[in-house]
Amino acid sequence: MDHHIQQQPHHYDGGENDYMQQEDDWDRDMLLDPAWEKQQRKTFTAWCNSHLRKAGTQIENIEEDFRDGLKLMLLLEVISGERLAKPERGKMRVHKISNVNKALDFIASKGVKLVSIGAEEIVDGNAKMTLGMIWTIILRFAIQDISVEETSAKEGLLLWCQRKTAPYKNVNIQNFHISWKDGLGFCALIHRHRPELIDYGKLRKDDPMTNLNTAFDVAEKYLDIPKMLDAEDIVGTARPDEKAIMTYVSSFYHAFSGAQKAETAANRICKVLAVNQENEQLMEDYEKLASDLLEWIRRTIPWLENRVPENTMQAMQQKLEDFRDYRRLHKPPKVQEKCQLEINFNTLQTKLRLSNRPAFMPSEGKMVSDISNAWGSLEGAEKGYEEWLLNEIRRLERLDHLAEKFRQKAAIHEAWTDGKEEMLQQKDYETASLSDIKALLKKHEAFESDLAAHQDRVEQIAAIAQELNELEYYDSPSVNARCQRICDQWDSLGVLTQKRSEALQRTEKLLETIDQLYLEFAKRAAPFNNWMEGAMEDLQDTFIVHTIEEIQGLSTAHEQFKATLPEADKERQAILGIHNEIAKIVQTYHVNMAGTNPYTTINSQEINAKWDKVRQLVPQRDQALIEEHARQQNNERLRRQFANQANVIGPWIQTKMQEIGRISIEMHGTLEDQLTHLRQYEKSIVNYKPKIDQLEGDHQLIQEALIFDNKHTNYTMEHIRVGWEQLLTTIARTINEIENQILTRDAKGISQDQMNEFRASFNHFDRKKTGMMDAEDFRACLISMGYNMGEAEFSRIMSIVDPNRLGVVTFQAFIDFMSRETADTDTADQVMASFKVLAGDKNYILVDELRRELPPDQAEYCIARMTPYTGPDAVPGALDYMSFSTALYGESDL
Repeated sequence: MDHHIQQQPHHYDGGENDYMQQEDDWDRDMLLDPAWEKQQRKTFTAWCNSHLRKAGTQIENIEEDFRDGLKLMLLLEVISGERLAKPERGKMRVHKISNVNKALDFIASKGVKLVSIGAEEIVDGNAKMTLGMIWTIILRFAIQDISVEETSAKEGLLLWCQRKTAPYKNVNIQNFHISWKDGLGFCALIHRHRPELIDYGKLRKDDPMTNLNTAFDVAEKYLDIPKMLDAEDIVGTARPDEKAIMTYVSSFYHAFSGAQKAETAANRICKVLAVNQENEQLMEDYEKLASDLLEWIRRTIPWLENRVPENTMQAMQQKLEDFRDYRRLHKPPKVQEKCQLEINFNTLQTKLRLSNRPAFMPSEGKMVSDISNAWGSLEGAEKGYEEWLLNEIRRLERLDHLAEKFRQKAAIHEAWTDGKEEMLQQKDYETASLSDIKALLKKHEAFESDLAAHQDRVEQIAAIAQELNELEYYDSPSVNARCQRICDQWDSLGVLTQKRSEALQRTEKLLETIDQLYLEFAKRAAPFNNWMEGAMEDLQDTFIVHTIEEIQGLSTAHEQFKATLPEADKERQAILGIHNEIAKIVQTYHVNMAGTNPYTTINSQEINAKWDKVRQLVPQRDQALIEEHARQQNNERLRRQFANQANVIGPWIQTKMQEIGRISIEMHGTLEDQLTHLRQYEKSIVNYKPKIDQLEGDHQLIQEALIFDNKHTNYTMEHIRVGWEQLLTTIARTINEIENQILTRDAKGISQDQMNEFRASFNHFDRKKTGMMDAEDFRACLISMGYNMGEAEFSRIMSIVDPNRLGVVTFQAFIDFMSRETADTDTADQVMASFKVLAGDKNYILVDELRRELPPDQAEYCIARMTPYTGPDAVPGALDYMSFSTALYGESDL
């Protein structure tokens, strides 16, 4: 209400602003207590001077110096920051009354209902009214605006004192008079805010003079609070003046409230910057881990895709060992890194959502999907590499066997053909006798029989060479050259044989005698010799078997061969009998046969030597078959040992995968219960690792034994490894999802019942039971909850819950969406307002102000990222905190 100047004192009744309570009013029918009046004079005078000195003046006598109204108006302008009406400069009483009324009008304009205070009484120097007016000003401008925990003015100031002195057991502030007599209340306020100024531990309750003087001196020297009372005024009064104490204490409140606001603003900025720094570190860690993993994949894939075979078994087995080292030593840590990368990415996105930051977008090519695609390429390259290695080893093993067989047969054939061309080219028949000619003819016929018998071996040699070429044997050129020499020589032998036969037939008419016994010996000895050579070759032939059945087949064939030895021995005896008969005839009839069989080069010593060799090779073959049979039995034991474990581990892994899947979608107990249950599963899975390692050991033994199949189980080590890796990844990912749900629930204040309702709704609309809703399921869920939306609105919501555009909504994204409206997070405007407090209401902030108000690392963080301020009021070194605050909640490239 407006205040009007009148000649008589006007009464201002109490109204809406009742901060000036009835018990605070003066008893206007009685004088003030002299002690209280003294305290009020001193306190109010000091309070007024603390403000007037800002205008370069002060008062000495409170009732005299305000009589002309000039300093009263100046005081109101200083404490309000507003301009009053122009004062009257005249010295007359009417001028003074006009000035005082202008001051009273201004007080009334601030909502103060003055009671019985008139301009005339102030001009007349009425001490009681003057003190009452000053108290009204103090209440309005120093105490009314105090607000602490929904209480204000006097009650707010009292509550502030109680909160600040609560930690001090020997201080009990209940009022603004006797609670302050011992001086500990003032000391406690100073120590609470500036502990370096007072050694509170040395103060004693029974020494109020020291306590009060200490507090007043420190406040005046370090806090710019003028000394408004003397210690004697308080100690010497039974009940100190409440208004004087309130005035003094309000000065402490205003001195410390500015520091408290700055501290609160600095804390808010520190909190926001700490969140930003942590998120930036998480982003850098993700980028580095993603880069390292992608680089490893990039280096590894070409190695796995290299299908260039080696030429030797040793080199290929080294390749296989390198691959096993990769599967056993190098890949498992990378599987763990990939899992950890996904967990870190999900945790970072959750933290960004909870702190109201934009979602993290990794560098191009480093998205989780990019890493998954690269990993898929790695798996694709890896798939079949081991099979290729094993096939190559089998191929080389087959090639080595064929090459050795080729060398043996070629050596035997070359040994047989050695000298045959020279023999066929002899002209001995030209000077031979008739008997010699007949002998030469028969000998040649025997040679033709021998030549025909070797035709199969030549064909075998050619067939083996052809197979080595088809299998890409590394030394095929030398094999082909040797085979070609054998074939060329064989053709040459055919031509030479034909020519010699024709020559002998031409002279046959001249030659008549031939020894039938020599001929018979030659005819029987030649095939028997071939049989012995074939038997020796078969007995020395290497064999490759992979099953007991195959070795048993070889053993059966060997037993059948041994059963033919008695008949062969009879043939040998018969052939030796012919030789003995020839010797008898030569001796009896003195036939000129030069001591040799003209029809064959085979003699009895050679037959006996080869026969002894055959008899020697038979037991060696027996021993080799026995050893191979034992090896195959051991291989069968290894197969069964592996199968027994794999048939248990495989179903166990499948069962655990199903149980973990049920836990992640069922709602048994709280999230903490589910997390505890999952960690128990994780522990049981980790404890199962020794069995996997034992199976790996058995698999290693099988690989070293070159066992390529196992009819006792459908599980391969690859199946077990893939299942085990999927199990570890699934349990880690499921635990991370529950932890993120707990983090979201706690950050957004979601109750367990709400979480259960979210899960029930999610499970109901997760029709495929995959743990994720597709877009249509999510649309149906929103419609069931009352959402009425068009296609554009639904697309907007999907961009929130599916930022990566995968077409599915996870449970984490679902609960984020359901609870995002209740989040209590900092905003860019709040951070900007906090910086403005630190800057003293300026539109810019200085480097020194940042370093003074913020911790060193966060101050330097701001200085490095703030741009120079370019406004019209810019000064050197000014920084733009507004654009910086906006950027904190915009692009994450600070």
